[in-house]
Amino acid sequence: MSSSLNRVALITGASGGIGQAAVQLFAAAKWEVVAVDRREGPRPTVGVSFIQADVSIPEDVIRVFARISGQEGRLDSLVNNAAIQISKPILETSVAEWDDVMASNLRSVYLTAKHGFDLLRAARGSIVNVSSVHALATSASIAAYAASKGGLLALTRAMAIEFGREGVRVNAVLPGAVDSPMLRGSLGRLEGRDLEAKLQALGRRSPLGRVGRQSEIAEAILFLADGERSSFLTGQGLTVDGGAIAQLSPE
Repeated sequence: MSSSLNRVALITGASGGIGQAAVQLFAAAKWEVVAVDRREGPRPTVGVSFIQADVSIPEDVIRVFARISGQEGRLDSLVNNAAIQISKPILETSVAEWDDVMASNLRSVYLTAKHGFDLLRAARGSIVNVSSVHALATSASIAAYAASKGGLLALTRAMAIEFGREGVRVNAVLPGAVDSPMLRGSLGRLEGRDLEAKLQALGRRSPLGRVGRQSEIAEAILFLADGERSSFLTGQGLTVDGGAIAQLSPE
């Protein structure tokens, strides 16, 4: 069981780009981290334990929290980062694909909050949901992902209202274009120019003139997770996009 002095964070989607950056940052900040992913885990790190699980499956989520209750004995922050993206026009998206996105990106958050709530309430902890700028403004051929992230932002507000009286804060981070495996995979499906040129061209469309770094999103997640740094913040969506959403249109 963890020392009472150690804060514990559960981070889902821990093997992906932003998730892995968050795991590293929380561990460096002396949190104990329980990293969860349905794929193989990140390389072993001091202060990090890994559970292979699919957080869209109720039985897997129950197993994760049973393990945390038995070993760490507390939970100070739940970071819901697990997500998948399908880049297809609406009319070409199958029902199975739509349902897979909703399960991974939205149902998983309902499940982890539901089953992790007692631990979070005991610690007066926090939930950080990783949404997306696609919750606010979106593009063609990404409807399922945009819908799931818009739903996640609404769910964040609902959770903040219901959980606030119990001392649990709930906020969301809305990343913009970030140099991550998900973005590279999406750009790689577009025709013309090499991948690095596509990344640079995308970055030039934002006020800061570049795409974001995974570590920059991780810093925003840690800020919202930390009850000392963001103690009076709940029900909010923090957009971290280099200013892109502030523009009426790319210029």
